[in-house]
Amino acid sequence: KSMKILEQRVEDVFLGKKDELLWIIEHNQVYTAGTNSKTKDLLDKNLNVIKTNRGGKYTCHGPGQKVVYFVLNLNKREKDIRKLIIKIEKCIMDILKEYKIKSYNDKKNIGIWVGNKNNSMKIAAIGIRVKKWIAYHGFSLNVSNDLTNYKKIIPCGIKDKGVTSLKEMGIKNYDNINEIIVKKFLNIFL
Repeated sequence: KSMKILEQRVEDVFLGKKDELLWIIEHNQVYTAGTNSKTKDLLDKNLNVIKTNRGGKYTCHGPGQKVVYFVLNLNKREKDIRKLIIKIEKCIMDILKEYKIKSYNDKKNIGIWVGNKNNSMKIAAIGIRVKKWIAYHGFSLNVSNDLTNYKKIIPCGIKDKGVTSLKEMGIKNYDNINEIIVKKFLNIFL
């Protein structure tokens, strides 16, 4: 359902009927496949997977994970997808900084990572699509979600790295995370 809402908003933004969008939600437990997903990354073949048109491979969403959808009109911004991704990465790292979490991006593996290079764990995934220079979909940030759900897939097709969350990293209070996400996002994109 959220995909239909996003697709409609992309059309409305392109036609100038509506403004850009920032939308933070938590999904019920769901597995999704991006446009680059490969069946070999699906470890549990009985999983019900929803195909999406975002970039990326398999991931899972569920309670305790913030999914940050956006619709950004690159016709009125820089038409540079690489720069857009750098800004999204900065936004996520800024959010984590509020919790005193040091994080980094990785040129080979999109997303935001914590830990050292030998033991890096993904804390946020990024998946976007651009249509008529309108960028949409967004990123997901693991806050307090059940990380065992990732055992049924090879998240984002990356075998040799782990997955973590704010809770797993010892953060106990994340009640105001939505406000922090909005503030950091607007700092970069407003």
